[in-house]
Amino acid sequence: MMIKKLPLGILLFLAALLSTTINAQELKIGYVDPQTILTRMPEMKAVQQRIVNFTERKSNELRAKEQELQNAIEIYRQKESAISETAKQAEQQELQRKSMELNQAEQKAQQEVAEKRNELLGPLLSQIDTAIQAVSKRLGLAYVLNTTTNTGDLIILYASPEYQAQYDITAKVMDELGI
Repeated sequence: MMIKKLPLGILLFLAALLSTTINAQELKIGYVDPQTILTRMPEMKAVQQRIVNFTERKSNELRAKEQELQNAIEIYRQKESAISETAKQAEQQELQRKSMELNQAEQKAQQEVAEKRNELLGPLLSQIDTAIQAVSKRLGLAYVLNTTTNTGDLIILYASPEYQAQYDITAKVMDELGI
């Protein structure tokens, strides 16, 4: 397993936790894997399908625009030798404009897919957050750490089996959610 360097902010946070642990009598720190919980939520299958459908719709729209551009390029190539320099320049500018529109449409589609994903996942993540808070309060945890970063890098590299049994609250959060 490759261990990646943690960002300075995470290192400072962990250092602060360590110094707090040394100064505190009993500081309980739990951890959770929200991604595991999310994938096991019954609603997730429908959410994933809606994201796939939306992504496919956007992809089809982009393919149509790309085909339109390819057709325009082909038409230009066919008449290129028969038109004047002025007409060539005008045609080339039009092709550049269409190409820029395609690039903008691709960027907009990516943004719309990300927004749709956030819109659909937001309520599920909110439910997970509420359950984490409830379990944390019930267990008297001072902090709860996410086991991974958004990019999938591990934050919790090791926890003893005893600590895992006591402070990995992933299963308890799933119980809270009825999963």
